[in-house]
Amino acid sequence: MQFTAIGLLAASVCACSDSEPVLTRHDWSDMEYFASQDADKQDIFYKPAVGFVGDPMPFFDPVDNDFKILYLQDYRPNQAYVYHPIWAVSTRDGASYQAMGELVPTGNAAEIDAAIGTGSTIYHQGTYYTFYTGHSANKANTGGINEAVLLCTSSDFKTWTKDRNFMITGEAEYDVNDFRDPFVYRADDGSFRMLVSTRRNGKGVLAEYSSDNLLDWKSEGVFMTMMWDRFYECPDLFKMGDWWYLVYSEQHNAIRRVQYFKGRTIDELRACTANDAGLWPDSHEGFLDSRGLYAGKTASDGTDRYIWGWCASRAGFNTTGYRDWAGNLVCHKLIQHSDGSLTLGEAPAVAKLFGEYSSIADFNLEGDTHKLLPRLGYVNRATFTVKTSGREDRFGISLARGNDSRKYYTLMVNPEGPDRRKINLEEEGPDGSGFMPDNDSYLFDTPADGVYNITLVTDNSVVALYINDVLCYTNRIYGIAMNPWSVNCYGGNIEVSDMNISK
Repeated sequence: MQFTAIGLLAASVCACSDSEPVLTRHDWSDMEYFASQDADKQDIFYKPAVGFVGDPMPFFDPVDNDFKILYLQDYRPNQAYVYHPIWAVSTRDGASYQAMGELVPTGNAAEIDAAIGTGSTIYHQGTYYTFYTGHSANKANTGGINEAVLLCTSSDFKTWTKDRNFMITGEAEYDVNDFRDPFVYRADDGSFRMLVSTRRNGKGVLAEYSSDNLLDWKSEGVFMTMMWDRFYECPDLFKMGDWWYLVYSEQHNAIRRVQYFKGRTIDELRACTANDAGLWPDSHEGFLDSRGLYAGKTASDGTDRYIWGWCASRAGFNTTGYRDWAGNLVCHKLIQHSDGSLTLGEAPAVAKLFGEYSSIADFNLEGDTHKLLPRLGYVNRATFTVKTSGREDRFGISLARGNDSRKYYTLMVNPEGPDRRKINLEEEGPDGSGFMPDNDSYLFDTPADGVYNITLVTDNSVVALYINDVLCYTNRIYGIAMNPWSVNCYGGNIEVSDMNISK
């Protein structure tokens, strides 16, 4: 698959709500801003033609030798009380997807799975087992239970049967209103283990269950406490090399990101939060991305491990609008460092999707200056290097920008003192509001040599930025497609080299 100029321009016609072709209404040779819209369907950062992707449940299928990404289908608007059936896509590489449609429908309004929440899939002796969350707003019909762990099975991953005799609840031990997001894995001793996000005596915990047959489960008590007043959604436990990891999504509004803990043993991993210890796995509290990625869970083909989460759409399809629940499916590759810490990088297959690259001549910027660059397409990949002359020189990458823009959006590589940096999202221009709260990245070390190797991938309004294998930044910025962009300097001196762009 290659992204060609003809295909991109055709997409711009399809995205227009007017029947008049966009190409007859705009001179693409100028550098003025164009109010573009997202295409109805997106491929690299997948979005179904109807609705959006919520809470991915990635699974490597040993039969088909591919990844199956189950997810909660968000129709928007959803039906009252009855929403989020499980749909799926398949992929071999995290870059190209094949839609599989609906796998597991919701129950009716009187059933415990009137609404469905996330879960996980495991394959055993010819059968696929998907454990998922049932959520009912009408507890009068469900024995006072708001949430429970449910099960469906399949022999071919196409036709699924709900086991209406199977249900695990938090009664007696845990909170029946918060009992969800089951994650099932095989332990070193061969038994099956299940983690469930819940609360005990008002404090968030991961409950643990064990089974020999995936049908009969025994409570093993609390696997791990959650620190302070936090609640860990979408838990994902795995071993990678010599380390055990717990990846989770922090629900607390002040955080609302994907994080992880690490330990050389399960007990060491559990100790990270015991008595609110806060034994973070790295220098930035285990954050894996910005708030632009949520509900991230992983799967491995035995060689590489990838994480899939969703990048939220925004209210009114406006970059400054509040984040909706659900959005586009985004995949990154996990990078494991020598100390066991994790960062995220580009899925290698994404780069292979792009065809011919155009080169931009090297340039320097000094003081408060910028270089406006030619229009992007709907789907883009740019690689380039920025070298700063000083450890506190600021630079940025502006998107959705024309030479007449009253406001535009900048990924600011901002110094936080001489030794640390982070990405800030800023609305710049005469009508811009400046720094946009809750859109910044985690802190990362300032490169000793001042060299930033940058990869930028955009699919319509979804942006993924990677720097030096130490930073991954995902976010939603509308209006990127078919518009110019820029690299900016703010009072210092930067050298930009080896810039290559493919659309």
